[in-house]
Amino acid sequence: MRHAYDTVVAFACELLERASMPSDKAAAVAHILVEGELAGRSTHGLALLAPYLGEIETGGMRVEGDPETIADFGACLGWDGRKLPGPWLVLRALDHAMARAGRLGMAAVTIQRSHHIAALGAYLTRATERGFLTLLTLTDPGFSSVAPFGGVAPVLTSNPIAFGAPTKGAPILIDISTSMATNGLVAKYRREGRTFAQPWLLDNAGRPSTNPAAIFAEPPGSILPLGGLDAGHKGYGIGMMVELLTGCLSGRGRAEPRDGWSAAVFLMVIDPAAFGSDEAYLRQVEVLAAACHASPPRPGFDRVRLPGEASAERRAEQLRDGIAIDPATLAALEPWARKFAVLLPGMR
Repeated sequence: MRHAYDTVVAFACELLERASMPSDKAAAVAHILVEGELAGRSTHGLALLAPYLGEIETGGMRVEGDPETIADFGACLGWDGRKLPGPWLVLRALDHAMARAGRLGMAAVTIQRSHHIAALGAYLTRATERGFLTLLTLTDPGFSSVAPFGGVAPVLTSNPIAFGAPTKGAPILIDISTSMATNGLVAKYRREGRTFAQPWLLDNAGRPSTNPAAIFAEPPGSILPLGGLDAGHKGYGIGMMVELLTGCLSGRGRAEPRDGWSAAVFLMVIDPAAFGSDEAYLRQVEVLAAACHASPPRPGFDRVRLPGEASAERRAEQLRDGIAIDPATLAALEPWARKFAVLLPGMR
């Protein structure tokens, strides 16, 4: 069954509000979760709604108040997110950064102790539609699942990076993890009894594995950094860059004890006009994009796409035909819907 976009957003928003989240925060969280769903990132879409509701109930996610400003140097802003809803925090930080970049050319925000922020790619068009380039990245400093290259024990986590760039048409949107698989994907495969096609994991003895159960052993195995067994030093290096920009730069990373489900976030916004002109930037982007599109596709591909085009196609298809929600996600949300007397999307 497929569900209309407005119906799904209203359902998520109503559940969050019934769980005591103020309406502005609920609207932000619902929007970002559904955007993740539209882009095909189901592990970082509505599948997060039930865990978020659980976090509100136990106090792991705060719903009242504002972030605390730690530092403000104009182009640089540091916040303590106080475990407030991640999507609401990041959208606010993005708005602050865009306003400052409009005056100063570029601006960056760090957030320590944000709650989980869902799919990073869901935030990018808010900035690209206004002509800004945006870099967004995070780590969860209280969680380790990715081994450093050459090691066995997990130290880092999947440390995703998202980057958005405006063009004269559809923006270029990049959203990748710096590990071979995300934590959410490993959990999904384990839940569904699936194995990976290639050895993207290590067991706790350091042997390559395709079995997601290896991550949940005691002691745990680990996810390989992006590049895997042969070129994982590259993903490891990028993952370390993320750690330095997020947990280290924000002032609250792996030096602190585990503090539940959280995120350390780095966000940077750039106005291309500050480096010359919008016209010069867009001219270069158009030539670059055209060259990629013109590259003859290799066997198995119908054409070369720019980063973000496949997600945009999935988004347009679901907006047109309705959002297909994973039955397991609906099953996890059914008890919450019953508790708060909220109708599931298929019953509205």
